[in-house]
Amino acid sequence: MDYHWLRAFADSWGLVAMAAFFLAALIFAFRPGSKSLADEAADVPFKDD
Repeated sequence: MDYHWLRAFADSWGLVAMAAFFLAALIFAFRPGSKSLADEAADVPFKDD
């Protein structure tokens, strides 16, 4: 493996993998039913007050 091989991989399949991960994270964050879980997680620091 040399620099040129790694650069070609990052420019093609690495970019595809990062884009797929980003889209999966967006879908996970905005899926139906996640609002209640996000609200519950946001209130965790205030539970002991």
